[in-house]
Amino acid sequence: MGEVNFFIQAIIYLTSAIIIVPIANRLGLGSVLGYLVAGIVIGPFVFGFVGTEGKDLLHFAEFGVVMMLFAIGLELELNLLWRLKFWLLGLGGLQLLLTTLFVFLFSIGFQFSWKSSLALGFILSLSSTAIVLQTLKEKGLMKSVSGQASFSILLFQDMAVIPILAIFPMLSDGEINSNDHGHSLVDHLPGYQKTFVVLFVVLGIILIGRYVLSPIFRLIAKSGSREIFTGASLLLVIAISVLMGAVGVSAALGTFLAGVVLASSEFRHELESNIEPFKGLLLGLFFLSVGASMELPVVMEEPLKIISIVFGIIFMKAIVLLTLGFLFKLPLDQNLYMSLALSQVGEFSFVLFGYSEGLGIFDKGTVVILVACVALSMAFTPILLLLYEKTVFEALQSKAPKKQTTNTIEREENPVIICGFGRFGNMVGRFLRSNGVGITILDYDADRVEMLGRFGFKVFFGDATRLELLENVGLEHAKILVAALDHPEKQQELIRNVKHHYPNIKIVARAGDREEAYDLKEMGLSFIYRETRETAVKLGSDVLKILGTRSYTAERAKNLFLAHDDETFQELFSLRKDRVQYISLAKQRNLELERLMFVDLGKED
Repeated sequence: MGEVNFFIQAIIYLTSAIIIVPIANRLGLGSVLGYLVAGIVIGPFVFGFVGTEGKDLLHFAEFGVVMMLFAIGLELELNLLWRLKFWLLGLGGLQLLLTTLFVFLFSIGFQFSWKSSLALGFILSLSSTAIVLQTLKEKGLMKSVSGQASFSILLFQDMAVIPILAIFPMLSDGEINSNDHGHSLVDHLPGYQKTFVVLFVVLGIILIGRYVLSPIFRLIAKSGSREIFTGASLLLVIAISVLMGAVGVSAALGTFLAGVVLASSEFRHELESNIEPFKGLLLGLFFLSVGASMELPVVMEEPLKIISIVFGIIFMKAIVLLTLGFLFKLPLDQNLYMSLALSQVGEFSFVLFGYSEGLGIFDKGTVVILVACVALSMAFTPILLLLYEKTVFEALQSKAPKKQTTNTIEREENPVIICGFGRFGNMVGRFLRSNGVGITILDYDADRVEMLGRFGFKVFFGDATRLELLENVGLEHAKILVAALDHPEKQQELIRNVKHHYPNIKIVARAGDREEAYDLKEMGLSFIYRETRETAVKLGSDVLKILGTRSYTAERAKNLFLAHDDETFQELFSLRKDRVQYISLAKQRNLELERLMFVDLGKED
């Protein structure tokens, strides 16, 4: 029965998402709000298709946030992260401190104790990494000023979770209820020893990521098994999450660090592509669970009170962020967008409220109300951003002067992507690079990737037939894709994917022989290059020279042969299905070529 019940719940969750999320996207509300609404609809307080197990599922689905931070880390090399330090420490640090201070003062005014007020300030100062980053990615704003500022603040908040967790036990007045919060292996240690252990684990992750993981992934890649590589990617994220949880630290922060360390690895795009499906599914499940676990009866009992608290939190956080944005000289349109985007309370507050209840900082009734407020603040964010975009954002952007910021998060944006860096792709790549053309290289041979790295080539490991991997390395920015894969089937799959999803990108392709060239021409390609044709004919012309033919005559013979071969290729292409006529015409064209060459050579001599 348990298995049947699990599958029924899976059907309910997936069906609700498939129906409601596309509608939300169609209305311009975004997938996040769609998932939240879907969760509310199937939850215990509307149709009741699922019960209170949504709260338990929420803890499992939070792993999607962990995976998202790992994927973001993979996009940021350490030097790029260093360039964000001004916003990370300044903007992020001041936001957390000022928001905590204002919440503390307001809470004191509403008769909360100073310990509860401080705990509430810490909790409400955090914003939702999942909602904000998902929304920014969907709208293509990750590289904008608002996207970078938002990311910097969110990253600082994730790092601040460690000291917040350490401070909470000091705010407890009563006996700690150990059943209500998790354990870690360092709970029994004094504060300074906990700090030492955490720093040791973080340093260990950095060193292992830098010196151990790349050789291990290189070894796994040599097996040629994609599913094993995917399994290794998941193992890495899960293992780091468990390790960080064991020392009482945010798993998201640990996996983010691992991602940053691996950002300079040739495997970064393959890792990101392997994690992406799981990350998307778990994030969707996370938002569904938030919606399903929302305490609607609590909201309906005192709607004015709850709504007032929600918009009070949103307004206060937005004002703090807006003020800081002015201090840090953010453009007005970007500042307003960042302020609204981060004005909700984050998903980690669910954990902190449960933790603080177990510590006796808040009573159960207060926690129920506050959790409902948090969930509503998350639900309102996509709506507020949509209203802002439709009314203010576009007008301000159109009036704002276009100004290039120096704080851009760089990704591969080269005009040429070369897929396959064997003998053909290697020659093309060397030629283009020597002429100052920016190239991005993908190859699935781990030994070749390692060897080329020693020669100064930046080659990414990955299966180029996977569209998400091509998008990760900047396909949308490329003008030309060089298809030079060794296997004809893979080559055709690559070309089909790119032609279907990015028809404006020009594809130039290598063909191993004439039959493969026919297949590529049948797919609609205009730029096809047979791998050994020019080289073989060049060799033949050099043999003529060695045998005594004049250089000019040998060059003319080479050009005549190539021109005749191009014409023959076009004629034979139309007959390739009729082998009898094909062979007959091929023989005829060969005889014609011999006569043509004989006459031409005779004239020259």
